[in-house]
Amino acid sequence: MTTKNTTAKTSDAQEAAEEKILNVPSANILEPMESIVLSHHLRIEGADFVPGSKVRVPSDYARRLRRQGYVARS
Repeated sequence: MTTKNTTAKTSDAQEAAEEKILNVPSANILEPMESIVLSHHLRIEGADFVPGSKVRVPSDYARRLRRQGYVARS
């Protein structure tokens, strides 16, 4: 009888649910940060983010990601 390893699935779900803060350069250092949920796979500064990942980015970068279709609709 074969058993399935379900621990890998829970760790992926926990990682996707965890909010990560990205250090994306912005024009204004005092610009507010926004939390967004990604709808597509995205690689930023060598870090991979899967769909469903919640990240905090500067508001101008969040606006650019929305225009390009990377942010999930809520």
